[in-house]
Amino acid sequence: MLIPVTLSPAARASTLERLRSGEELDVLVVGGGVVGCGAALDAVTRGLSTGLIEARDYASGTSSRSSKLIHGGLRYLEMLDFGLVHEALQERRLLLTVIAPHLVRPVPFMYPLSKPAWERFYVGSGIALYDGLAFGVRQTAGLPRHRHLGKKAALRLMPSLRPDALTGAIQYHDAQVDDARFVLELARTAAMHGAHVVNRVAAVGLLRSDDGERVIGVRARDHQSGEEFDIHARRVIAAAGVWTDEIQSMVGDDGPLKVRSSKGIHLVVPRDRITSETGIILRTDKSVLFIIPWDEHWIIGTTDTDWSLDKAHPAATSADIDYLLETVNSVLVTPLTRDDIDGVYAGLRPLISGDEEDETTKLSREHVVATPVPGITLVAGGKYTTYRIMAKDAVDEAVKDFENEVAESSTDKVPLAGAVGWEWLSERPQILARSAGIDQEHVETLLERYGTLTKELLALINAQPVLGELLPGGETHLKAEIVYAAATEGAVHLTDILTRRTRISIEARDRGLSAAPHAAALAAPILGWDDARVSQEIDIYHRRVEAEMSSQTMPDDESADQARRLAPDAAL
Repeated sequence: MLIPVTLSPAARASTLERLRSGEELDVLVVGGGVVGCGAALDAVTRGLSTGLIEARDYASGTSSRSSKLIHGGLRYLEMLDFGLVHEALQERRLLLTVIAPHLVRPVPFMYPLSKPAWERFYVGSGIALYDGLAFGVRQTAGLPRHRHLGKKAALRLMPSLRPDALTGAIQYHDAQVDDARFVLELARTAAMHGAHVVNRVAAVGLLRSDDGERVIGVRARDHQSGEEFDIHARRVIAAAGVWTDEIQSMVGDDGPLKVRSSKGIHLVVPRDRITSETGIILRTDKSVLFIIPWDEHWIIGTTDTDWSLDKAHPAATSADIDYLLETVNSVLVTPLTRDDIDGVYAGLRPLISGDEEDETTKLSREHVVATPVPGITLVAGGKYTTYRIMAKDAVDEAVKDFENEVAESSTDKVPLAGAVGWEWLSERPQILARSAGIDQEHVETLLERYGTLTKELLALINAQPVLGELLPGGETHLKAEIVYAAATEGAVHLTDILTRRTRISIEARDRGLSAAPHAAALAAPILGWDDARVSQEIDIYHRRVEAEMSSQTMPDDESADQARRLAPDAAL
C-alpha cells in the first residue's frame, strides 16, 4: 500500500534539485491543472520517470473555477454529442466509485417544465436517453433513475420556485466535486507514485536537439527564487489550457490547435436564501443555468462569453452578475439581490475553436491531442469530467514511438490520496471526533474534504488542540486546515490557502479578509515568513479581493479587466 507523501516546503526543494540535476526524464508535463496532473499520474503509473511544473499554483486557472460538477453534459445531447456524453458518464461512475468517492458525490437536479405537454415529452426523452446511456453500460454508480413530477410534488421539493414558473418537472441525478481539492489530490497521488511535481515553476522556453528539429525539454524559471534552469525530457506534454497558444509560440509557428477562451462566472449565495431539497437546471436563451447545492451555500451559474483579456485573472462584470440574478429571479418567489451574494468567481474554458464568428456556446467540448514537432505533445479542449481520458490520450500520443514497450494506462483503477478506506472511515465520524476531542460535525466536514487523510489533520489537532478550533472568519474551516495546507499541500502563498486549499475566498461574506491575518499567522512558521513577509502576504490578498470586488462593479470586460489588474500578483 502506498503511503501518502506530502508536498511540503522540504519536498519542493528536493523536487527542484532533481529537476535541475540534468538527468533526463521520460515525460515532463507543463501545466498543473486537472489534465496536467492527470497526465503526470497516468505517465508515472506506467512506469515512466515523470516531472510536472506549474507556473502558478495547482488548479489556479480553469480547474478551480468550474461549476464543480461531474456530469455527462445533459445539454450536449441536444448538440448530438452522444459520444462525449457516453464517455463522460463512464468517467462519472469511475470517479464516484473508484477514483475519488471522498471528493465526488451525487447531487439531485430538477428540470422545471413550463410549456405544454410536448415539452415534457421532449425533455423527458432527453433525460431518459441520458439515464439510458448510463444504465446501458452500468455507469450509474448507484444514482437513481430520473422521475417525472407533477407541479405540487415539484413545489414540495423546492418551495422557493414561483408556482407560475412551472407546470411540472423532471428530476435526475449527477455528481459534484470540490474541483481545486481534486486537482491537489491528483498531484499528491502522482507524487506518491514517484512523480516530481512542483508549482510556481514556469516553462519560459523549449530546449532543442542540436539539429533544432526536436524538443528535448524546457527552460524553466522558479518564481520563488528567480533561478532559471534546464529540465531535460524525452517527451514534453503541454496541458496548458487557455495558455496553449503561448506554448505553441515557443514551438515557433502558429501551431495546430486553435483555442478560444470562454468566460463563465458563478455566484455563491447562502443556503437559506433558497428553500429547496434539490438543485435546478434552467434553460436560457443561449445555454443553461444551474442552481447547485454546495454545503451551506448555493452556486448559481454560469455565463458563456468570449474572453480575450488577462487569462490569469478573468473578471466578472456588473452585467454578468445582473444576467445571472435576472435569470434565476425569473423563477424564484423571493428574488435574490446583490446583498445576498457571498462570493463571485470567474473562470475560462479552453474551447477548440471553429470560425472566429462561432459563438462559444456552440464550440466543441471535445479535446484534441497534437504533436506539432517531435518531442512535444499538446492537449487542449475537453471537459473537467473527462480529464482522465484527455490525460491518457496525451500520454499515448507522447510515448507512441518509445523504443521499449510502455504499459497501457491504468488510471481507471488508481484511487486518489484519501480514497482508500474512505467508505469505512466515513461511517465512523463519532469515533474520530472522540479521539481528537472535537465536534463530530467538524470531523464529518473534514472527511468530505480530505477523505482518509483526515487522520493526518486529527493528528495535528491531537498534538496541538488549539488547531481543532474554527479559523476566525473562515466559515467552517478549522485552524488545522491552514497548517496542513502549508505543511503538506504545496501552498506557497496566503492566496493559495484561502482560494484553493480552502473555500474561504468564495464562501466568507467578506471574501476572507478577516480570516487572512489568522491564516497567515498559522502558515508563517511553516513557510518561513518573517513579520514583513506576513504583512506582504496579507496585503496582496486584501488588494486582490478589493480589485475583484471593484471589477464586479464595472459595466464591461475591458473596464473589469483594468480594475482586476490593479492588484499585485502573488504568483510572480
